[in-house]
Amino acid sequence: MFAISQLNVIKDIFHSGNRRYTSKFFHKKSFRILAFILSALLALAWATPSLTVSLRTTEILWDTYGVPHIYAKDAANAFKAFGWAQMQSHGNLLLRLYGQARGRAAEYWGEEYLESDRWVLTVGVPERSRSWYKAQTPTFRSYLDAFAAGVNAYAKEHPDLIDDEVKAVLPVKPEDVLAHLQRVLYFTFVVSPERIAGTTEKEQKPGSNGWAIAPKKSASGKAMLLANPHLPWADLFLWYEAQINAPGIDAYGATLVGVPVLAIAFNDNLGWTHTVNTHDGWDAYELKLAGKGYRFDGQIRPFQTKTISLKIKQKDGTLREQPLVVKSSVHGPVVSEKDGKVLALRVVGLDRPGVLEQWWDMARAKNLSEFETALKRLQLPMFTVMYADRAGNIMHLFNGQVPVHQEGDFEYWQGTIPGNTSKTLWTKIHPYQDLPRVLNPKSGWLQNANDPPWTTTFPVAIKADNYPSYMAPQGPMDFRAQRSARMLAEDPKISFDEMVEYKHSTRMELADRILDDLISAAQKQGSELAQRAAKVLAAWDRQANADSRGAVLFATWAEEMDLEQAFSQPWNDKSPRTTPKGLANPTSAAATLEAAAVKVEKAYGKLDVPWGEVFRLKYGNVDLPANGGYGELGIFRVVDFVPNSDGGFQSFAGDSYIAAIEFSNPVRAMALTSYGNATQPNSPHKGDQLQMFAQQQLHPVWRNMKDIKAHLAERKEL
Repeated sequence: MFAISQLNVIKDIFHSGNRRYTSKFFHKKSFRILAFILSALLALAWATPSLTVSLRTTEILWDTYGVPHIYAKDAANAFKAFGWAQMQSHGNLLLRLYGQARGRAAEYWGEEYLESDRWVLTVGVPERSRSWYKAQTPTFRSYLDAFAAGVNAYAKEHPDLIDDEVKAVLPVKPEDVLAHLQRVLYFTFVVSPERIAGTTEKEQKPGSNGWAIAPKKSASGKAMLLANPHLPWADLFLWYEAQINAPGIDAYGATLVGVPVLAIAFNDNLGWTHTVNTHDGWDAYELKLAGKGYRFDGQIRPFQTKTISLKIKQKDGTLREQPLVVKSSVHGPVVSEKDGKVLALRVVGLDRPGVLEQWWDMARAKNLSEFETALKRLQLPMFTVMYADRAGNIMHLFNGQVPVHQEGDFEYWQGTIPGNTSKTLWTKIHPYQDLPRVLNPKSGWLQNANDPPWTTTFPVAIKADNYPSYMAPQGPMDFRAQRSARMLAEDPKISFDEMVEYKHSTRMELADRILDDLISAAQKQGSELAQRAAKVLAAWDRQANADSRGAVLFATWAEEMDLEQAFSQPWNDKSPRTTPKGLANPTSAAATLEAAAVKVEKAYGKLDVPWGEVFRLKYGNVDLPANGGYGELGIFRVVDFVPNSDGGFQSFAGDSYIAAIEFSNPVRAMALTSYGNATQPNSPHKGDQLQMFAQQQLHPVWRNMKDIKAHLAERKEL
């Protein structure tokens, strides 16, 4: 269909009362021809009243998967519509997240949010969000205003569709949007209180897969891109799929709920995805106390101290106040004081408030040059960038704000850092040109599965020796990354459909590496039970599909086994894709298999129980046999599980948003939001895509008016 922006131009000319303007540019015959063409185009565009796209208004067109397609008359109205759309799909969640980002969640909802408020206030999120708002460019500040206005407009028009308890957050301010961004990006992804405390919580460990395939490797001769973040299926980690169309932008992708721009996206010319990279963006400094302060460079420095009043809602509705004393050193806020050990936190990027505008401009870019111009601002504190475009370029960038250190390797900076000297206090970050990057590698493919940048392609295109030793670790390449590289390397020409099929691969790379040795050890040295277990494993297809028999047994053995000590040949950088391998102690491995068999048979009554009977895909009221599993087993299709009440396991994280894009003409794309594109209790899209996920399917991406019209579920004019 004729572009909306073009129709607007012609319509404005046609309806102009300025005869001097029209006579200057058109003689009468030309004007009559133009009028005829315009009439025909407008008749075509307005032929279906149910899908009238007014040229002077903004509309949200909802498709049957609950994806909003925003057609806006200008960028500000696109932001307003996006705020409205997010409220319709995730209103209760969005307001709760903004309440937490304010550091007032305990005031709104009680004691259970007290630790969240302490964290947010200690690291200065609300105060910094106000300064960040002032630091935005005037244009982008107006966009944030518009997004907040859209949130509030929805709440005003549909108060009955929002839970009463979250209405306390209204009205939303643009500063809340920036506070939420900081809480999510800097104080959850870059660093979290669990990481500082040294604890590990599976649900706080985000991951991702990303591929870029060059025309020389593609069956169609067109570049392709695969986006596949793995996040928890709840709370601030939820993805929201959308299309934004306004003058200067027509982008499709996804963002985290509450974020006003697309974070993973593509347009007609290019696209990108992010993976969580091996990035050191924070440090915990141990302070040496002295007097009323701490020692630094041979002197005693006083702490900067302020007291904040925390309000906590009681069960009877009254508020209890509690003081929170926030102390800061030259390094940053004091975040831990235990057993005489005082830690201060330093996080990258808190002086760089332009993250959202950079993402916005990445989505507006028309070519690699414009895209890299946006990237070079280095406003985004972390994340690998995997890129592909219509011109056939593919690129991997180890993106992030990497501190410039005087000493130490990556491992050193993972520990607690001495805070008594300026020699360890970083103040600068590496410029864009210092970051590991490869464009159009010889292999024709790029991958990242949260491994260091040195293994993004083979032959190796980025060499660790060319970078500071603290930039990223030098190994190992885990089994999921090895599986990722194997699928790409072993197929000389990959079609779009094959890329989607590979995305859903549940084959366990660990099994390919060690299963034959394990079966042999059990047959030769194992008990009768171990030999029965070996027979089950020998018949297993080495996959974690719903009907795979033997996968449960092998996964249980892997859990019982100390895999770091299991291999006779450990991982090494000379054979990064084929090591580790071999059993170091066959007798111990066979004994462990017997123990695993006892456990499986007792729990499920048989050794060859199907994977989907034990592991379930569950979201809301939807409960289905699972396929996919833990990345540690070398499964590319990641699903993480937690125990449920009946002795089995249910999904709680993993593949969340998936997008497969081929830069043909027109662009071909398919996508999926595993848990659906809404959480509101009244929405039919809560969990509605999980069945497709279970069937290893993606839904078509509709980006033109004809397709949207054919699959229109709802329309809202703003």
